[in-house]
Parts: sequence; C-alpha cells; structure tokens
Amino acid sequence: MGAQLRVYRQKIKSAQTTKKITRAMELISASRIQKAQQRVAASGPYSRAVTRAVSAVATFSNVDHILTTEAENPTRAAVVLFTSDRGLAGAFSSQIIREMGELRTRLEGEGKVVVYYLVGRKAVANFAFRKRESEAQWIGGTDQPVFETAQQIGEALVAKFVQPTAEGGVDEIHILFNRFVSMVTQVPEVVRLLPLEVVEGVESADNTELLPLYEFEPEVDKVLDALLPVYIESRIFNAMLQSAASEHAARQKAMKSASDNADKLIKDFTRLANNARQSEITQQISEIVGGADALSSAK
Repeated sequence: MGAQLRVYRQKIKSAQTTKKITRAMELISASRIQKAQQRVAASGPYSRAVTRAVSAVATFSNVDHILTTEAENPTRAAVVLFTSDRGLAGAFSSQIIREMGELRTRLEGEGKVVVYYLVGRKAVANFAFRKRESEAQWIGGTDQPVFETAQQIGEALVAKFVQPTAEGGVDEIHILFNRFVSMVTQVPEVVRLLPLEVVEGVESADNTELLPLYEFEPEVDKVLDALLPVYIESRIFNAMLQSAASEHAARQKAMKSASDNADKLIKDFTRLANNARQSEITQQISEIVGGADALSSAK
C-alpha cells in the first residue's frame, strides 16, 4: 500500500507541474492573440483594396496580361503551405496538411504537376518524414510574421510564375492557410492567387454601390506589371497574419484543454491516493487488533 501511495503522489506532482506549464502557455497565447487580431484587421483593407484595383484594371481593359490570362493547357501548379514552427496547437498544422492532400489530389486529377513552397517547421518536418521534395522553405517567426518574409515568398512565386513551364515555371499559384474566424474556429482556406480570378476582391455593400472609374497612367500593361508584386506580397502577408492569429487561438484552446485535463487527473489521483491511504490505515488497525486478540487468547 505504501508503494502504491507513493506512485499516486508522484503522478499528482507530475500533473501539477504539467498544469503550470500549460497554464503559462495558455496565458502567453491569450496575451498575443489580441495583437495578432489587430494586425489581421489592419492588413485586410489594404489587401482587399489592392485586389480590387487589380480586378478593376483587368475588368475595364482589354489587355491580355500574365496576371489575368489563363493558360490554355495548365500543366504545373505551385502550392504554398502555411503551418506553424511549434507544436502544442491542436490540429492547427495537421488540418492544413490534410487539406493539402485533398488539393493535391484535385490538381493531379486535372493533369497538373504540383510543386510546393513550405512555410513553418511543421510542413518542413512532414515533407522530410515522407521524403517529398519542395521548391523552397521558410522557417521561423510564423507566430509573429514580418513583411520581409512575405516579400521573399512573393519574389520566389512571381519568378516561378513568369518562367516558362518548359523551364520549370508554373501556370497557377495556390496558397493554403488557416483563416481566423473566431477564438474557437479556424478554417483551412485555399486561395488561387494567379491567374487572378476577377471576381476576387470586388466587394460591395449592396447591389447599388458604384464601382470607381480608373484612368491608367502609364499604359495598362505597365500598371499591371507594377501591381503584380504588390498584389502577391499583400495577399501573402495577409495569409501569414491570418495563420499567426489562428495559431495563437488554436494554441490557447489546446493549452486550456490540457490544463483542464491536468485538473481532472489531479482530482482522480488525489481520490485514489486518499483511498490507498485509508486502506493502509485500515490494514494497520486490523493488524493491531489481530495482534491484541492473539495476545488475549494466549493468556
């Protein structure tokens, strides 16, 4: 009984230590989520405005540009995955990787070769474990994104998109990230960046809203050339911010569940330890009574 009681006490101590760690991580994520939400809200209008401007240029001009022109027979597609650098965030990264499998199946079913760009150590580790190849990788800072990383990703994607497919270029670019909906909901989302779908970003409060008229200076094709990297970088950075906010929310939720489970374990093991201690006391009393009875009988 004594050995069993020691085991229960060790388990209680271990659960208490785990609870301290998970509680601290929960509080850290809770302190960062508000700032992450503010950054998402701040970047949203700019990203939508750039997308809307590109859509307007493409809509009100008859110029065939690489940004809006669909390839006749697309054969290669690039997919950018946004995962986390660290774990302990529930299904945050796993649901992106699962969604990536469905996207790959769809693209390959259309006869396209898929090339991957990975953001976050979780995606890199998954590809390394499964021995899959990727074009480029970016790790570090997924929970606090910086615009320089978005610029690097954008430059790599634009260079690949303007390159002929015969030389290793791509006809399409897709990004896959967790969109922040609320503190309890983060939804995997697939967005095709290029070629631009003109319906993207053209949002109106009602059907009577008048869209702005644009005058182009210089020529339309030069305007689109200038807007291409701006559009890509803004959408990439917005996806990074959405992913960061989703990561903090998912980690806070996961750590709260872990803390609640630790509380339950502490209660369960405390109850078992009390039962073991009571059984030990009862056994000792029984031995004392039995010894006293034996002495009385001997007399």
